[in-house]
Amino acid sequence: MKMHKSIGLAGLAAVFMTFSAVAATKYTGEGGVELDVPYVPTPQELVDRMLKLANVGPDDIHYDLGSGDGRIVVTAARDMKVKKGVGVDLDPVRIAEANENAKKAGVTDRVTFKQADLFQMNFSEASVMTMYLLPEVNLKLRPKILDEMKPGSRIVTHAFTMGDWQPDKHEVVDSRNIYLFIDPAKVAGAWTWQVGNETYKADLKQQYQMASGTLTLPNGKQVPIESPVLAGPNITFAATVPGAAAPLRFSGKVNGNTIDAAMDVAGKSTKVTAKKSS
Repeated sequence: MKMHKSIGLAGLAAVFMTFSAVAATKYTGEGGVELDVPYVPTPQELVDRMLKLANVGPDDIHYDLGSGDGRIVVTAARDMKVKKGVGVDLDPVRIAEANENAKKAGVTDRVTFKQADLFQMNFSEASVMTMYLLPEVNLKLRPKILDEMKPGSRIVTHAFTMGDWQPDKHEVVDSRNIYLFIDPAKVAGAWTWQVGNETYKADLKQQYQMASGTLTLPNGKQVPIESPVLAGPNITFAATVPGAAAPLRFSGKVNGNTIDAAMDVAGKSTKVTAKKSS
């Protein structure tokens, strides 16, 4: 799959209307490489808002896909003080330009620009990702992003969404759309935990950050999970326990196949560790 950089605002409507034709078109970059769309710089105002929407800061490792002249990576390093920035682009002319811009900004010690194919990259170290790619490319990248990036990582896209993965936030800046997605933990499956001699079991279903399911109580009765919230590695839900004065509440942090949580039931809070069995 070839890398590509952004299209301008004037072309967005045309892309939506004639997406299949545009997606099949190839363009020659200044460096003689074949690109999916012509390179057009992202306005600085939008760069700033994309980074602010993702709450980028000094603890972050930032990747920009289709980095062009490097302005997003440079801005993240210079203004948000990220500890590491990586820009990826196929055009060697853009890579050279980005390196020169990083030098002028005095951030070469913390940024790297790679001439590489997106699908050959590994995103596991990135805590923040920015991208301005066509819908087709977003959808092809989506499984890779979900599999490789850690729960809680933030992804900001310009102009296009991630298909049926709904954004956690959406802003419009000078008629341009930007979307924030937070990588959710993988919670689908059966989870069990003990409170004394009593066993609880949650059978969870998941579509991205949307969760649902049932809770099996120690007496074997199944009740629906209510008000589930999955935010990065954190999950909370409630359940109505027959005869109880207040709903059972579960709040925890997912770490692979375990959830370290607090469960409030019958007015008593207990620390529990849920383990995934399927």
